[in-house]
Amino acid sequence: MSDARAALDRITQMEDGPEGLNAFLALATPGDLDVRAVGRLAGVPVAVKDNLSTAGLPTTCGSRLLEGYQAPYEATVVRRLRDAGAVVIGKTNLDEFGMGSSTENSGFGPTLNPHDRSRVPGGSSGGSAAAVAAGYTTMALGSDTGGSVRQPASFCGVVGIKPTYGRVSRYGLVAFASSLDQVGTLGRTVSDAATLLGVIAGHDPRDATSADTPVPDFTSDVGRGVEGMVVGVPAEYFPEALDPAIKELIDKALARLVGAGARLQDVSLPSTSFAIPSYYVLAPAEASSNLARFDGVRFGVRQSGPDIASMYERTRAVFGDEVKRRIMLGTYALSSGYYDEYYGTAQRARSLVAQDFAGVFEQVDVLFTPTAPTPAFALGEHTNDPLAMYLSDVFTVTANLAGIPAMSVPVGEVDGLPVGGQVLAPWWHESAMLAVAGALEASLAGSAP
Repeated sequence: MSDARAALDRITQMEDGPEGLNAFLALATPGDLDVRAVGRLAGVPVAVKDNLSTAGLPTTCGSRLLEGYQAPYEATVVRRLRDAGAVVIGKTNLDEFGMGSSTENSGFGPTLNPHDRSRVPGGSSGGSAAAVAAGYTTMALGSDTGGSVRQPASFCGVVGIKPTYGRVSRYGLVAFASSLDQVGTLGRTVSDAATLLGVIAGHDPRDATSADTPVPDFTSDVGRGVEGMVVGVPAEYFPEALDPAIKELIDKALARLVGAGARLQDVSLPSTSFAIPSYYVLAPAEASSNLARFDGVRFGVRQSGPDIASMYERTRAVFGDEVKRRIMLGTYALSSGYYDEYYGTAQRARSLVAQDFAGVFEQVDVLFTPTAPTPAFALGEHTNDPLAMYLSDVFTVTANLAGIPAMSVPVGEVDGLPVGGQVLAPWWHESAMLAVAGALEASLAGSAP
């Protein structure tokens, strides 16, 4: 039996049973598994987040508004998967239009964390992270706007990579916040996630934000070690309120890097405090513009007749609360009289965050921080407290604001729940980031880095 057929059988059996995680919104059919058995990922099943356009499978973005929608074209990253011989095994669950940090905001129900089904898998790429953590697949694609690959990777105990903005094509990724969105990869190991990144990366003339930058062999960096590298430890990512158990795991990870030949250096990123407030102005503002196209006339409405008012009410009713909240926040920030006060100020704060990184990366090769301030929280814990939900991204949004690459790698567990450490690198230096992640993974497994 092929790997893809075995994976499909396993997913179907598990997801249809009482232990199902609701990780997938659509699955391939057995007839879809017959692909050419050549290429870098020949026959490998890969899960794809359901905000990436796919031929033959629906693209719903986790929204009832797009239930049953079939995209007329395929995302570049999905086409590159198929060209490499991979099998798109199914589309994974997500917070509606990528707006959330727990995958509880999906119009098709929440995804559960495979380590503890009473807890969230993180978001918005929670379905992809859960699918990898549960062993349904070894690799998955997600998207990362403010930590939506890295935070669920941390919560589910897998590896998650957000590349440099422009490293991977966004063509076919349904936009949330266009200046922040980036397709990312998840894998059971650093090598898996790096291999997948190497397949999807590269210039795409269909995407004006895609950079014509050479793509190195990322997998060769995973095992090259960290001898002589300087790892920065930013004070702002270790506040007094940080869970002591998480700080202990991060400190142990740093000690393992020193044991592998790296040198630590304390650094400061003083504009970090601006990250969350600026992100939650900029992202909703861009979302309000991007989602204006879903006006009930062209998408999501399945009714006859010219009753435009009825179509509008239908669209408004189908959007979830979090999507409506962000559209309203963004529209307000862009409104006449408030544009410069809110949106303009947030853009200036964003520039300060990027300047901080540029200055620090003149002193160090990479930075190492916690990925999230807590392990996976309970289902429903933050449902009625949006601010607490937003703060779960406090350590991840900075990378999106600056456009730098960042990734999460498992560093241990707290009370049986996975915890991730975050590696951040200068623009286009994913290789340094992967070297550090590979060394951490090897040291945690007890082997030589």
